[in-house]
Amino acid sequence: MIRIDKVMLAAAVSCAALAGAARADGTVEVLHWWTSGGEAKAVGELKKAFEAEGGTWVDSPIAGGGGDAAMTALRARVMAGNPPTAVQLKGPGIQEWAEQGALNNVQDVAEAGNWDKVLPPALASIMKYEGKYVAAPVNIHRVDWIWGSPEALKKAGVEAMPTTWEEFNAAADKLEAAGLIALAHGGQPWQDATLFETVVLGVGGADFYRKALVELDDAALRSDTMVASFDQLRKLRGYVDPNFSGRDWNLATGMVMRGEAGFQIMGDWAKGEFLAAGKVPGEDFLCAPTPGKGFILNSDSFTFFKVSGDDNIKGQKVLARLIMSPEFQKVFNMAKGSIPARTDVPLDDFDSCAKRSHEDLLAAIENDTLVPSMAHEMAVPRSVRGEFLDLVTQFFNSDMSSQDATTRLADAVQRAM
Repeated sequence: MIRIDKVMLAAAVSCAALAGAARADGTVEVLHWWTSGGEAKAVGELKKAFEAEGGTWVDSPIAGGGGDAAMTALRARVMAGNPPTAVQLKGPGIQEWAEQGALNNVQDVAEAGNWDKVLPPALASIMKYEGKYVAAPVNIHRVDWIWGSPEALKKAGVEAMPTTWEEFNAAADKLEAAGLIALAHGGQPWQDATLFETVVLGVGGADFYRKALVELDDAALRSDTMVASFDQLRKLRGYVDPNFSGRDWNLATGMVMRGEAGFQIMGDWAKGEFLAAGKVPGEDFLCAPTPGKGFILNSDSFTFFKVSGDDNIKGQKVLARLIMSPEFQKVFNMAKGSIPARTDVPLDDFDSCAKRSHEDLLAAIENDTLVPSMAHEMAVPRSVRGEFLDLVTQFFNSDMSSQDATTRLADAVQRAM
């Protein structure tokens, strides 16, 4: 889900400058599933930065299944006693591997770089096991965004981006009355779940979101607030065009870009599509948080597996430092659409949507309204997430009642725990 700008070409130079005269060797084998054109270029920039410090990078890309194939290969490698040096891994998956004793920590690098001071506490806790860093984040994606078409909204007489679900529904009704698609959406389970979690945040607030989608509290899952969340999700389903089934997320972004649809609800990787097409925030497209006064966090990270040999261990430490360097975080995230995982990276050269995201991130940290994404594997184990995706997609593609959906979801989560 990455679009790479020409600014990425400066990554190797920037990160090499970080090292200065302190050249370092070391070897890393990196297992990841960033294999599409833009994604491969992104991980390639990290490779260049590592090699600029004199290290040896062994690339191990495994395509398919949103990381499922990579996880299968990883399990086989660990069982055989031959794990990669670093692996693209997210959320609770990091903790699960750490509990099995499969990870090395890079705590000395983190302490030298003051990671505790520059990372949001909620993100830092995901990167740690028993108080020590075992992973390094490359970015922060905000999931709860509404992207808008100024052309479509003007045609429909919608004067501003919505700030509540009631305002969203009213704007969507105007778009449909004007003969436009109200909500551009792709009918894939993870996209349906993305809509669902933004609705839960907007209907119930951050505390309810945390209880239901992170802590998996049974009372919250069976509550009237969850029923109301499914009611709003049903409203959103009614604003989607008939051809949504199986549509990729970037094609839905294109519908907004062309003025065919008024809105898309999608993480800020959608912004990469607009920027890659030369579109300007505030002029050619609009951005606003979905209702809820919170911040749904998604983050890509690399996790460090238990390897032996001075060369491999040195490589891990160099890679960890490069990932968290302000220079690399800047060039990587300017192109990707996300914002740096570090909260101290200056955003002078970032676009207005990124600056809004950063401001809201700091406010969410202050107000304890920063919550991890369920849909994007930051909140719950994969088995539990699968139950959410299955139920939400069934609801989205049927006439299931909100009450039935609420009961069935709670039952499914209990079975998976």
